[in-house]
Amino acid sequence: MHVVAAADKFKGSATAAAVCSAIGHACWELGVDCTEVPVADGGEGTLDALGGANRSTLVTGPLGDPVTAEWRFHRGVAIIEMAKASGLSLVGGADNNDAIAASTTGVGELIDTALDLGAQKIIVCLGGSATTDGGLGAVRAIHSPARLRGVDFLVACDVDTLFTNAAKIFGAQKGAAPNQITFLTGRLERLQQMYQQQFGIDVGAIEGSGAAGGLAGGLCALGARLVPGFELVADEVGLYEAIRDSSLVITGEGFLDDQSFAGKVVGGVCDIAKPAHVQVATICGDIDPEIDSSLLRQANAVSLVAHYGTEISMSRVLHCIEEQATQIVQRLLAPS
Repeated sequence: MHVVAAADKFKGSATAAAVCSAIGHACWELGVDCTEVPVADGGEGTLDALGGANRSTLVTGPLGDPVTAEWRFHRGVAIIEMAKASGLSLVGGADNNDAIAASTTGVGELIDTALDLGAQKIIVCLGGSATTDGGLGAVRAIHSPARLRGVDFLVACDVDTLFTNAAKIFGAQKGAAPNQITFLTGRLERLQQMYQQQFGIDVGAIEGSGAAGGLAGGLCALGARLVPGFELVADEVGLYEAIRDSSLVITGEGFLDDQSFAGKVVGGVCDIAKPAHVQVATICGDIDPEIDSSLLRQANAVSLVAHYGTEISMSRVLHCIEEQATQIVQRLLAPS
């Protein structure tokens, strides 16, 4: 038997790498080979899944204050997680955010720095943004956008929101009041026209361009390609090959619901494993009681809350994951 551990983070409790390590240790204790492949869906945590930060740069934070943003640059490839420079967590959440003023300038500064270093490929991971500026801050912070023409410029995105709908759909969760959402929508409509005139790109027609408050659209205006986040990560870490060569893949995430099968890690792993005839098991923190039963069967999921109760301490989560992984592998090793 050969197992692949391909899990997402358990948000607030454990990184994807830590979860995969716990699964790997369970396999090692049983004498079973395991390949650990931490994965993500293109949002927060993607930087960690793709090797982690190896540098930090002082940039303009979402509300203008300087922040130290971690990112990665290795062998000509830059990986930028927008939340590290323009994330909602940097301002202390929605209640402390200024939805009108919040800017993606810091993301543009990181892109500009990557270009200065001679990046041949730039991956921008979206998710967790404080902003609804249509990417204007980022666009203006890149001193010579023409340099991007010779770069493989990718934006990892897991939503299909259109550019001018960004405020209507995501504004409230970033602290925008109803009248501010109306204002932001009008600003996005004007930006759509501006990008069309300046760059010849109608960002309003691009599915997913409203991701991260329209940052996706702004980067598309500069020539970026939007790609499904999970698929990008799976390609980068060699997940397709790893699963094809395995007997079982154990995946997981903090909370399993129907959305877990719409561009997220668990659904993506199931989609890769099915045609390869590889078994899937899922360890998750909790399961939505309203989840589609067919999806639950597909994932073959177990819930930590169901086994250990709702008061699992963060220090115990990895132990519980390891214990459940042990039981999963033991069941498959047992004589039929």
